[in-house]
Amino acid sequence: MKAFISYSHKDDWALDRLHTHLAMLRREGSIVEWYDREILAGGDIGREISEKLEECDLFLPLVSPDFLASDYCIKKEMTRALERHDASEVLVVPIIIEPCDWTASPLKKLKALPRDAKPVTEWTNQNNAFVDVVTALRRVLTEDEDRTAGKNVVDTATSFGRAGEEPRYRVKRDFDEIDRSDFRNEAFAAIRNYFLDAVAEIDSVEGLRGRFVSIGPQSFGCTVVNRAMDRGTAHITVHARTGNASFGDIYYSFSENASENTANGGFSIECDEYDLFLKNNMFASAERDERLTAQGAAELLWTEFLEKAGVTHD
Repeated sequence: MKAFISYSHKDDWALDRLHTHLAMLRREGSIVEWYDREILAGGDIGREISEKLEECDLFLPLVSPDFLASDYCIKKEMTRALERHDASEVLVVPIIIEPCDWTASPLKKLKALPRDAKPVTEWTNQNNAFVDVVTALRRVLTEDEDRTAGKNVVDTATSFGRAGEEPRYRVKRDFDEIDRSDFRNEAFAAIRNYFLDAVAEIDSVEGLRGRFVSIGPQSFGCTVVNRAMDRGTAHITVHARTGNASFGDIYYSFSENASENTANGGFSIECDEYDLFLKNNMFASAERDERLTAQGAAELLWTEFLEKAGVTHD
């Protein structure tokens, strides 16, 4: 996703910190940032900014008193971005850097970051504020990928019948390694999103804390702390297979930052004549013959993970 970062030059420090914290998303190829430092000497500033404003998919204003005081930031950049936002052409996500009167601006209608729109400078550790911003942006980027994938599925289904109906035909087919690889990536993304949302929910429950950590494009980790128990801490690391490991296509360890060559359990990709699906391998606690969707695998794994911290859920 192409991101346009709008900021006052008096907030260079915030741009630098955000750029640093976006490093993993850049490496994964999830985001490509642009800001006016990218303009080369002799470049037409106004033209290049206008072009990038029209090309971007994500507009990130670094909101501060200096940003609001800048006519160029507000009248040139933000105004056009909000026009495109209202036309569903771009997503505008305000990042509140310092306390300011931003709720009196047109940005007031949008959900701002960090959490609860608490300005970055008011966090005890400003790195935690930027981690919160990046975590939220990762969810935005992942959901955008899922919407794109979902549209392709809908388009295929509606070629056989009306939207919203079950397809009336099932077609036998052979699945090659590319099909399996695509299915593995989509299933891993769905499990990752499930854990990301579930950890956020856990974090809102009194007496519980949760943390989600992205380790890379094919790995993530979670920690849940149950403060009511002396040993009520659970860890999990989940990997998607990238080599010839025999633990499964998606596998996990109940430890923090577990290496890719260890596992407590996993799921393998199986198929019949019609569909690909997930199946528990010999480590999993459920019935081994059960066919699972990515959602079903995520729910099973989340339940087993929570039990390690002495927590159950409906």
